[in-house]
Amino acid sequence: MTRRTDWAEYAYPGTPREPEPGHEGERRAAGHGDGRPDGDSYPGGGTSDGDRSGAGGSRRGRGRRRRGFGDPSTEDGDPSSSSRAEQGESSGDPAERARAICLRLLTGTPRTRKQLADALRKREIPDEVAEEVLSRFEEVGLIDDSAFADAWVESRHHGRGLARRALARELRTKGVDSTLIDAAVAQLDSEQEEATARELVARKLRATSGLDRDKRLRRLAGMLARKGYSEGMALRIVRQALEEEGEDTEFLEDEAF
Repeated sequence: MTRRTDWAEYAYPGTPREPEPGHEGERRAAGHGDGRPDGDSYPGGGTSDGDRSGAGGSRRGRGRRRRGFGDPSTEDGDPSSSSRAEQGESSGDPAERARAICLRLLTGTPRTRKQLADALRKREIPDEVAEEVLSRFEEVGLIDDSAFADAWVESRHHGRGLARRALARELRTKGVDSTLIDAAVAQLDSEQEEATARELVARKLRATSGLDRDKRLRRLAGMLARKGYSEGMALRIVRQALEEEGEDTEFLEDEAF
């Protein structure tokens, strides 16, 4: 699987079809004026291990800190959203308000349809208006839960080392359909998942060197369990890592967590 942890590098695959006349402003306000997956499309990529500055070809994004998935500072939208979107939120027209709210939130970081629907409900946008606006945004490619799920798996696996089980759990909380979740986590096969688990243990192994064997086993296996790895895989990988250090694991506890 190609390793791409920056959402700005990933963007959404393909170029969504051009919107009908009168809706071009929606795409431009959200950073999709020309439909190219460049550094300014779907801003907010990155991993928890450190955000990268602007993508190489982006004229406006160079040197700018990019926010990663799960960054709490992005949950309420980018404070630098366009004045047009801010003005639209105060409009008396519910549809205009709904469009402005969605554009502001999408400028901060990619969102699922469910996340946007929840935001509109909190702002008391009528359900029928919200449904119409969200469907329109899906039609022009500003909402794409499939691409969101794919990029979430890519970013969170390589950035945080999360296993398929943890990734699926996170995507469910975002409101992604189970079929799309299954397709996204299928990007990771068992071999890659195990390789990532070994890397995680190798990075943490030295920090446990002062502990006795049972505590090391519990701590390292517990770390993997929190990231969604199965108990069997976690115990096997930690035991092998300890054996490679010269530890006798024959009588180590069978239950680690």
